[in-house]
Amino acid sequence: MTKLDDVLYTGRTHTTGGRDGAARSDDAQLDVRLSPPGSGKPGTNPEQLFAAGWSACFIGALGFAAAGRKIRLPAGTAVDAEVDLGKTGEAYGLQARLNVSLPGLDPDVARALVEQAHQTCPYSRATRGNIDVVLTVV
Repeated sequence: MTKLDDVLYTGRTHTTGGRDGAARSDDAQLDVRLSPPGSGKPGTNPEQLFAAGWSACFIGALGFAAAGRKIRLPAGTAVDAEVDLGKTGEAYGLQARLNVSLPGLDPDVARALVEQAHQTCPYSRATRGNIDVVLTVV
């Protein structure tokens, strides 16, 4: 288990009602209704929130990797994250796919940046060895 030596930021939320509830951050910058996936009810779900957070963080890690190689990320850099909720036997679990678009970059350079970002992104590190993750350069 990794223990942080230096905490840079702490996200704080208060959630009520579970998948049929609401979540709000302590600074009120996040204030969302929650609903079960596929229910058709208003609101988002934990899988969408996880996908959004991971993809945003991953783009930051891509920028860090690119800066180390003295290159700039293309203006159209994007990550389409897909987080699946499913079952294995009686247990619930997650799996994910990160589809990374780095338009105009040499495919080998793009792949190297994605691999490096996957090593440094905190979400990637947290999920490593815990869920199936597929990385694709699109």
